[in-house]
Parts: sequence; structure tokens; C-alpha cells
Amino acid sequence: MKAVHFGAGNIGRGFVGLLLHEAGYEVVFADVADALIDQLVSTPSYDVHEVGEEPAVKTVDNYRALNSGSQEDDVVAEIATADIVTTAVGPNVLKFLAPVIARAIARRDGDLRPLQVMACENAINATDILRREVERTYDGAALDLASRAVFANTAVDRIVPDQAAGQGLDVTVETFFEWVIDRTPFKGEAPSIPGATYVDDLAPYIERKLFTVNTGHASAAYFGYAAGVEKIADAMADAGVAAKVRAVLEETKQLLVTKHGFDVAEQEAYVQKILQRFTNRHLPDTVVRVGRAPLRKLGRHERFVGPAAELAEAGVEPVALLEAMRAALSFSAQGDPDVAALAEILAEQEAGEATTSITGLEPEHPLYGRVRELIAQHGPGHHA
Repeated sequence: MKAVHFGAGNIGRGFVGLLLHEAGYEVVFADVADALIDQLVSTPSYDVHEVGEEPAVKTVDNYRALNSGSQEDDVVAEIATADIVTTAVGPNVLKFLAPVIARAIARRDGDLRPLQVMACENAINATDILRREVERTYDGAALDLASRAVFANTAVDRIVPDQAAGQGLDVTVETFFEWVIDRTPFKGEAPSIPGATYVDDLAPYIERKLFTVNTGHASAAYFGYAAGVEKIADAMADAGVAAKVRAVLEETKQLLVTKHGFDVAEQEAYVQKILQRFTNRHLPDTVVRVGRAPLRKLGRHERFVGPAAELAEAGVEPVALLEAMRAALSFSAQGDPDVAALAEILAEQEAGEATTSITGLEPEHPLYGRVRELIAQHGPGHHA
């Protein structure tokens, strides 16, 4: 069995590549980073160091590596005979991979089982983005493409911190991971990947991750920054910060249980596991790194406004989430373009206009008034 994986960075080597290796696949890494590919070509194995509860060291071997920039024809040839293609490149890069994947699918022998394509990106339904781009460049009938390739959305979750210098190809990751895959496109022939979870409806799991992990992580960053601490683990060791983060996740838990029918005890266990992850002292994550891009994180369908708006629509006032938004508005880390853009909006726009600019909320929305009050308290010239 063979898998071609685009993106040989820390997530590619320390998460997706590792699980594919453990599932018995020969992994062919494809990347445009010359030095990284040269390293992989010249090294027979690398280690993944899982840190936290029950730490372990796992060795990955039986892989090859190709430069997808200078060896594109070779990459096409590999995909033409592969079982699986996965990506971990960032959602904005998928459009550049699509022509290569499309060429390879067109070259596949019609007797082969359909190529199984999964984009493992930190974006909702990233595989749909990739599929649309492949369809645009595919040289053949749409029906032919559907018979030669299967595209399945996934949701991935593993904290991979900035790596220490001098580690080479070795990667340090947390012990926890989640790889949830939509089983429906496979029509009963999903690949066997130990550690992956197959579900019939991915949407609840995507939202559970976004509104628990991402909302909680960013809350810890902004509350931690306000408390003057440097690392996420230190923020969570502060009883006041930890209580605020817990209160935020209590509100998102309420929404997720009501909206998606998650079992209350199961969701509470998930929240506890996530809180435990944030306290992992082996992960040197800083509040500045996790809190970066506050303007994006205050967006309409993002980790704060998204769940808060749905609670408000249901007649529930999201007190803790509003406090997290207040902390995000006060985040002022140097060198972050989002911080500068946010400050400019707060300084130049009237509170109501700024509310819509930052959060996308319109005046008729039940959350608008409370968020407008928060924004009115920030920046010169604002009035409630």
C-alpha cells in the first residue's frame, strides 16, 4: 500500500505521515522545500516524540521523498499508482497541488481502485476546496473523475509547537490527537487507518473542535496575556485564568449539546481532556503565538462570535464568551498585523460601525448590542 502526502513539515511528519506509516503504508512525502526533501532522502528514519501523559517515541521509516516543484512528473507517477493522497500544506496552497493531482488521476489505470483523497488542513471541509480545484483542471469527463477518485473531508487536531533548534527531522508533538474522517464518500471501502475515527456526519465534530479546542486555546491566550504570563501552561496554572477559560467552555458545551445532541457526559469528558492539554508543560506554547491574529479570531463564524451569536439567538446571554472577546480586543502584542488593523478600526470607526467591521454582526442581531458596548469601551472617541 502506498500513500502520497503533500507537506513534509512538522504536522506532515509528526501526525499524518506517522498515522499512515502505522497503518502500513509506504509514505511518499512531497514538498517544495529543497533542504527538507534532501534531508528526508538522505535519512532512513526519524522519530516522533509524543510528550504529555504516557509519553512515547515512535520511529517512522519506509518512506521516500520527492520535490513537488522540480520533480513534478515523478510525483504524478507516484500518485497514479498510489492508494491514498493526503495533504497538510495550509488551505491556501491546495489550489497549487490540484493540477498535479488531476494529471495523476487522469493517468491512473482504470482497473485500480479509486484514489482516496483527504485534505488534512485546519479549515472546514478543506477536501471540498481541493476537489473543486481538481475538477477545474481535470482533463476528462466529470463522470470519469468520479470513478477514479474519492474525496473525503476530515477534521484534524494535534498541537505541534514550534520545534527546538537542532532536532533535524525529529518532531515533538502532544500525545493527544484526533483525525475524524467522513466515511460516506467511500461507500463501505474506507481505508483502514488505526487511530482515525470514521463518522457519517463530520459537521458536529468540526464545530466541537472549533468551539472547544480553538475557542478554549484562544481564551487561555487572551486571558493569560491580560494576566501578564508568557506561556499557555502558565496561564492555565493561574486559578483566575483557568476559571475564565472553564466558564467559556461551559457556554460552548451548552451550545454543542443542544445543537448537535452530544451526550452531556461525553462532551464534559472532552472539555476536561482539552483543558488538560492546555496545561501540558512539555509544550512551550506562548500566549502571543496562540493569540495572534485577533481580528480574524473575532470574525463572524469564528471561535468567539460564532458560538456567542448562536447562544444569543436561542435567548441565552453568553457572559463568559463576551469576556473572552473583551480580552481579545485588549490583546496588543507587538509585530502582529492584525493587532494594528484592529487598533485602526477601533480608533477611526464609530462603535456601531466598528462592531460590524470586526465581528460581522448587524444591528438587528441579538448579540450586537452587547458587543457594541464592549467595542465602545476600546479606543479613543467611542461612546456607548
